[in-house]
Amino acid sequence: MNQPPDASPEPTAWSADARWALAMADAAVVLLDPDATARHENAAARRLVRRLANAVDVPDDPSVSAWPAGEAARELLALVPDGAWDSACVDGRWRGQVSAGNPPLLLEIKLFCDLAASPARRLAVFGDVTARVEREDELQRAQKKLAGTREQLLQAEKMASIGQLAAGVAHEINNPIGYVHSNLGTLQEYTGALFGLIDAYAEAMADGDPASHREALAAAREQLDIDFITGDLPPLLKESREGIERVTRIVRDLKDFSHVERDAPMRPADLQQGLESTLNIVWNDLKYKARIEKHFAPMPPVECHRSEINQVLMNLLINAGQAIDERGTIVLATGAGDGEAWISISDSGCGMPQEVIDRIFDPFFTTKPVGRGTGLGLAICYGIIAKHHGRIEVSSTLGVGSTFRVVLPVAQPGGATATDPPGG
Repeated sequence: MNQPPDASPEPTAWSADARWALAMADAAVVLLDPDATARHENAAARRLVRRLANAVDVPDDPSVSAWPAGEAARELLALVPDGAWDSACVDGRWRGQVSAGNPPLLLEIKLFCDLAASPARRLAVFGDVTARVEREDELQRAQKKLAGTREQLLQAEKMASIGQLAAGVAHEINNPIGYVHSNLGTLQEYTGALFGLIDAYAEAMADGDPASHREALAAAREQLDIDFITGDLPPLLKESREGIERVTRIVRDLKDFSHVERDAPMRPADLQQGLESTLNIVWNDLKYKARIEKHFAPMPPVECHRSEINQVLMNLLINAGQAIDERGTIVLATGAGDGEAWISISDSGCGMPQEVIDRIFDPFFTTKPVGRGTGLGLAICYGIIAKHHGRIEVSSTLGVGSTFRVVLPVAQPGGATATDPPGG
């Protein structure tokens, strides 16, 4: 009898090729009749059933020409969850995982159903994915451990940078604390004088004839030098307040710099404010070597981990200062355009040859003397900027100086992950 062109061939017509293909397959395959009754199983199906029973795995002869459906197919089909075939016959396919056997194996089951064919086609494929899932789990653990190690390295380098600047930061704090302490001693003396004058005025007011105390009060004012105190007191208070604010800024900047943002989402931040606060931290190391020029253009808030970007800026500022032998200039510039924001740090230092530029981002590569550099600073900077989907551009001329330009996307790919006020 002739069949229509789109009809499926009968088993006798396709059995030779199909059975050979099934015999070669590594996956366990079961062919089914339209009513979900097993029609054929391949050798891999029988091997899988023996593995589930913890039996010795003896490979079947792949040249066997016929495999009547048997116990192997029935045992494998019994593992199919309820409702799986119904889903497969609606969507054309179903995929899931089950655990079976002793010791347990993780099996991936794929069901295929084509009810539009005549006769209808059904196919079940079973695969042991235990080893693959274990490898994936192991890989995830390794990636998590690597991420943790990277975070520890990042934090260690950050703390090393702060340690390197500790003396300078201490000086920047001790200097205003010193004159605030001195001013407080002076203010204590002024307070005593003012209280003495207040007592004199109170005594005069208590007398029946206050006018008779006028000359005595004038003498007391002159003796206590009240005119000088009233002139010196406002600038003394202003200077003390500025000193406390200076210390507050340094402590705040240190807190922001050392903050760990491992699990925090990236938030919009004011990079110019970050640059200013980072400059505030390293200023004691730079002020004796470099004059700072600022060329700031308007910038939008940039989605980032602010403390990590500050660490990059700190490293670049320190390197700029170390590149200057005696006295020079560091130029800070910012700008934005085409969905990107950038910060450049240029120095009038010694510059670098091309062979050094080609390697400066390699881990443990350093041109500094032994004990002065780990060779990790720029490598970590590169990793941070890459994590932010940005880039670091470098240009340098021997004897003229170097420029590092950090370019970041204003918004991270995939949209904003969090909202926060600029600089938040």
